[in-house]
Amino acid sequence: MHKVKSILYLVAFLLVTAGMGVSVWWSINGEKGADYVVETNVPFAPFEFYENREIVGVDIDIVNRVAKKLNKTIAVKNVEFDVIIDNVEAGRIADAGAAGLTITPAREEKVNFTIPYYDSVQYVIYSSEMPPSLRDDHVVWEALAGSRLGSQIGSTGYLFIDDEIENGVLAGTGTTLKGIDSHQLAADAIKAHIVDYAVADELAAKFIVEKNPGLMALPLYYAGTTREEDYPVEESYAIAVNRDRTELLEAFNAVLSEMLVENDEGVSEIDRLVLKYMGMSDE
Repeated sequence: MHKVKSILYLVAFLLVTAGMGVSVWWSINGEKGADYVVETNVPFAPFEFYENREIVGVDIDIVNRVAKKLNKTIAVKNVEFDVIIDNVEAGRIADAGAAGLTITPAREEKVNFTIPYYDSVQYVIYSSEMPPSLRDDHVVWEALAGSRLGSQIGSTGYLFIDDEIENGVLAGTGTTLKGIDSHQLAADAIKAHIVDYAVADELAAKFIVEKNPGLMALPLYYAGTTREEDYPVEESYAIAVNRDRTELLEAFNAVLSEMLVENDEGVSEIDRLVLKYMGMSDE
């Protein structure tokens, strides 16, 4: 749930051997000649990010499977995060969006969503030199009162913070919100003392912490009556599809249903891909 300063197009082609069907491809022109266009936003590891000058990640693997299932070409375009839903709704330049998108009521008014394929918790990223007040192993909204908070523009973290400042427990506390161009830039904003804390999805937060010594992250919770009743700020990811693209929606749901089947250890293919792209498996 992320944005970059400028739109980048990856010039790379995936060669497909005979009998393997049609796969995802990228080009400077993006949608030219493709049956469908799926918009994404890089970087948002492990769902979409650059590796060896190519866009890879969980979402890209899902799109690739759909392309093969339909035996059609799907062009993947890297665009600014906060235009994806509107572009998919219009249907003129995008048929779907795969970018770690959270299902929200406002977005559901514009597009169809597939079945959820990943549940995430919002995390607070902070410097070890300036930790927030903790309740056991998590942070509650109230602990952020009066702070300078940052989150990626258009992300659910940004929307959560904005709502708490306008209508929630942070209202009237002097808390401020700064939009950041990407989750990864949140680390720079904290280290430069532009913001005190940043809020991001769990995996993005963990990725940032891994790459930036001195930064830490803990899950963000709503405060209950007691600490035992605190509960996390959660969200579910899905693929956004234009309302007129019935075939594409059905294909995404079929593929996701297959990839969400758990093995005897309770691990799905989606889980394995997350671990793979987080560098936590040997695949």
